[in-house]
Amino acid sequence: MHDTQPWQGALLLGPNKLYCGAVLVNPQWLLTAAHCRKPVYRVRLGHHSMSPVYESGQQMFQGIKSIPHPGYSHPGHSNDLMLIKLNRKIRSTNAVKPIKIASTCPSAGTRCMVSGWGTTSNKQHDFPKVLQCLNITVLSGERCKKAYPREIDETMFCAGDEAGRDSCQGDSGGPVVCDGVLQGLVSWGDYPCAQPNRPGVYTKLCQFTKWIEDTIKCNS
Repeated sequence: MHDTQPWQGALLLGPNKLYCGAVLVNPQWLLTAAHCRKPVYRVRLGHHSMSPVYESGQQMFQGIKSIPHPGYSHPGHSNDLMLIKLNRKIRSTNAVKPIKIASTCPSAGTRCMVSGWGTTSNKQHDFPKVLQCLNITVLSGERCKKAYPREIDETMFCAGDEAGRDSCQGDSGGPVVCDGVLQGLVSWGDYPCAQPNRPGVYTKLCQFTKWIEDTIKCNS
């Protein structure tokens, strides 16, 4: 599992407390969910364990600028993405490298992988020690709207797992990777997590490629 998700990042409070995931999309920029916004960002890349012990591949950064999508407004879920600029460029290694953002949207039935250190049960503080990866399948827009009739819009997609597993608290802002490209960010879902017919909901990044490219270019 080491180095299999080299774009995966963790946003930390204090020395080692995870509060959101993130994904490296440029040598100096991360994407995460807009609802993960904080005044200060401490970022860890290139690590597998959430232990405070140093790992040989890890790189530490500060976030010096955060830019939420202008269409995002709490407590809604639309346009739930944000760019974070790092205080310096990453050193590209097997453990730390950016991922390309998808240029086309995922179709129903597409197999993807979601990853993070979020809770693995519905106990709020039951967090795993190492990075977890889960295979999920993109659901049709019809099934997504049936699960959440009032909340779903064109900036989101749903995905789930036949065994009922799901992303959960602490995974927010982390990557959904399909066919080697970044298709989504963990956004929201029902609580408790992994309930029948209540799939996870993800930010549909194919809708935002121009905003992401333009924002990075204007702030680099």
